[in-house]
Amino acid sequence: MFKKVLPLSLILSFRFLGLFLVLPVISIYALDLKNSTPLLVGVVVGGYALTQAIFQIPFGTMSDKIGRKPTLLFGLILFLIGSLIAGYATDIYTLMLGRFLQGAGAIGSVITAMIADVVEEKTRGQAMAIMGGFIAMSFAVAMAVGPVIGAHYGVSTLFFITAGLSVAAMVLLFTKVPTPPKIIHIYHQKAKISDILRDRNLLNMVIINAMQKGLMTFAFVIIPIILVGDKYGFGWEKAELWKVYVPAMLAGLVAMGPAAVFGEKHNKPKQIFLISITLFMIAFLTMGLTHSSTVFILGVVAFFIAFNMMEPLVQSMISKFAKVHQKGAALGVANSAAYFSTFIGGSLAGLLIGSSDRATIGISIGVIAIIWLLWTLTLQNPIKYSHLVIPMAEVDMDKLKELEHEHIAEWFINDTEKVVIIKYNAKKLDENHLKTKISF
Repeated sequence: MFKKVLPLSLILSFRFLGLFLVLPVISIYALDLKNSTPLLVGVVVGGYALTQAIFQIPFGTMSDKIGRKPTLLFGLILFLIGSLIAGYATDIYTLMLGRFLQGAGAIGSVITAMIADVVEEKTRGQAMAIMGGFIAMSFAVAMAVGPVIGAHYGVSTLFFITAGLSVAAMVLLFTKVPTPPKIIHIYHQKAKISDILRDRNLLNMVIINAMQKGLMTFAFVIIPIILVGDKYGFGWEKAELWKVYVPAMLAGLVAMGPAAVFGEKHNKPKQIFLISITLFMIAFLTMGLTHSSTVFILGVVAFFIAFNMMEPLVQSMISKFAKVHQKGAALGVANSAAYFSTFIGGSLAGLLIGSSDRATIGISIGVIAIIWLLWTLTLQNPIKYSHLVIPMAEVDMDKLKELEHEHIAEWFINDTEKVVIIKYNAKKLDENHLKTKISF
């Protein structure tokens, strides 16, 4: 399983590493460009996410028609072009164009769907957790090296590094990525967005994914501006920003492992999400109200811990709650919502930083986090299902088509590997009894 997931996770992590590298410093950099305003800076920070959200569904449709690999290649080419334009930008509007093009290569859901294609159902949750872990690692690495490279070699260099990462991803795509199998499931109707949003657990995960990503861009607009801006009283230099990001990144990395184990192995993702939301609330209240640089750093540390605790679990939980015919649609809806929220988070931060005081900003986000926390209390931890895998030659297809039981979540056929997979609750249903119901 790991060999199948690794190249796709690396492609996605290269792309996210490129996007994350500029996050710690782009708001300060963009403020110095021609025609810049705080609102336009916020749009630049989250701009890539707007086009990501718009093109998620078209890219998914394209991947169904022309194949996953050609679609991924096209997306990576757009990402490369956008990175180069942003690297050469000398005014805010050209930088904005580059960021929009970076996001137009909306390959995130295509990769997640491809991982779901090539990985067996019983290990799909682990695969999604691995992918989330790689994204979180990219985030951590970017926070450590982005401010240092940006301070010494300029933010444009970060965009050129991003262009190089997109080329490396293209090489991986055609040398290491496997061809997905053909899956036949029991559902004849198409997945409906309305069904996804009516499922309380899936809706919860859509909201969690959106809020996490929106708060990320919100934070990366306000953190460097508050620390460097004269009116906020901290008076940091741009080259000193690594002093806040590195300890925060290390704390986030330390927290990520136990959170992933507790959430996945012990099946307690709800508890991890509630702790993370509480830390988000503490983080923004701290950053908004403190006048101490040390306490402000502690607020940033709390933010990084919250983000990294969530990241390895989000995609995995969406995959677990969705039925087999809904997985692609559910991931598409969740990622589209997340990207729209990312854009809104950056734009809102730019608007507020230009019109409100720091305390008002911190308290406002703190109140939103409390509401989010109360809503998330309704989330349920997923049922741990077992998977019965039987060769098709041993299965009576007529009996299989009539198979229904309250403790059977779903069944489907992996036509490439010629096996039937039944997803069932082993605590309530005996495996041998299940086999007799579908055997000749």
